[in-house]
Amino acid sequence: MTGYYPYHTGLQHDVIHPSIPGFLPANFTTLPQKLKELGYVTHMVGKWHLGFCNWKYTPTFRGFDTFTGYYNGAEDYYTHVRGDGYDFRFNTDVYHPADGEYSPNIIAQRAITILDEVDPRNESLFLYLPFQSVHAPLEVPEKYERIYSNIHNKDRRIYCGMVSALDEAVGNITAVLRKRGFMDNLLLVFTSDNGGPTYSGANNLPLRGAKTTLWEGGTKGASFVYSDTLLKKTKYLNTEIIHAVDWFPTLLRVAGAAPDAGIDGMDMWSTISENTTSPRTEFVYNIDEIKKNAAIRVGDYKLIEGSAGAFNGWYPLPTVEGSLQAGWTGNNTDHAIDTSDEYRLYNIKDDPTEHFDIADKYPDVVEKMKQRLAEYKKSLVPANYPPPDPKSDPKYYNGTWSPGWC
Repeated sequence: MTGYYPYHTGLQHDVIHPSIPGFLPANFTTLPQKLKELGYVTHMVGKWHLGFCNWKYTPTFRGFDTFTGYYNGAEDYYTHVRGDGYDFRFNTDVYHPADGEYSPNIIAQRAITILDEVDPRNESLFLYLPFQSVHAPLEVPEKYERIYSNIHNKDRRIYCGMVSALDEAVGNITAVLRKRGFMDNLLLVFTSDNGGPTYSGANNLPLRGAKTTLWEGGTKGASFVYSDTLLKKTKYLNTEIIHAVDWFPTLLRVAGAAPDAGIDGMDMWSTISENTTSPRTEFVYNIDEIKKNAAIRVGDYKLIEGSAGAFNGWYPLPTVEGSLQAGWTGNNTDHAIDTSDEYRLYNIKDDPTEHFDIADKYPDVVEKMKQRLAEYKKSLVPANYPPPDPKSDPKYYNGTWSPGWC
């Protein structure tokens, strides 16, 4: 949304929980704000999760012309309740017509309504659709779960059904894009934001770890880009180094503008559209001064400082017998933090599954990586993670999660 690493925005320690007055600071310009300067209409449908304790941190104050969705990071897919509060809005108003409707269907229906109201011949559109799927809690209409009746593990069965429901929703939106003529000059980006939660139906094999960790299984995401007209090279697998912060300058490049100087993101349009070599040779996974851990990638090497987080094994797909494949180990119920080594070093090109810590074998590489990490740490913005504020309680806002308490 900004082109900056979390440790440069103060959001590196944890996600923004409902009662915590955390937020993306207002001094950071967002992608929709930049696109509005270029004359785009900007719409958002789905999950915000960048702070809501004050109205100025909510979507329609951060560059979006309209917002339909929820402020928090997770909620019930049907009731749209998180804890003691209802959380679904249309712009700034509580949106109760969403009651009982499955979240992906609401998002798709609203997206289609927006597409019907925009003239692709005369208007430039940025439509941001952060779907709730396939985030916990695991919920899906039964017809999608039945597709995977051969899967005996219920969590995995529901998870797969959620993927199918999401796929159908995206397909319905894409059909309208084509019918209304948007495809003549459109770039469609579909991307994940982190690895899967193996404790909630997901699977990252053969990668190590899970969501919330610094392992590849927790941080490596999949994306695809589609366009009828804008890509010079198509139908290929891009294996270059691209970071999530790179979407900001890349999409601005496609729109015809340059990002502000000094951001962490890099323009990847040539890399994506032509399969040229990535200009990026290194990146920061995260730097968390509260957890006292960090990880960086430089070339083929990855350095982890401190604990990489819980869920540090290799988690197999569940079987009927609940047995594990030989060589793949891990306990999805074990939340213990492994702090056995201060530094770990992996060659991600040769060992993408992070089986072999080579820190003792290459102490000179470790030292160089430590020096590079120290350079990155110099620009760290202290984590903004205050304690929960009782003024956030939904009982003060007619049973809803609402701005107005920070």
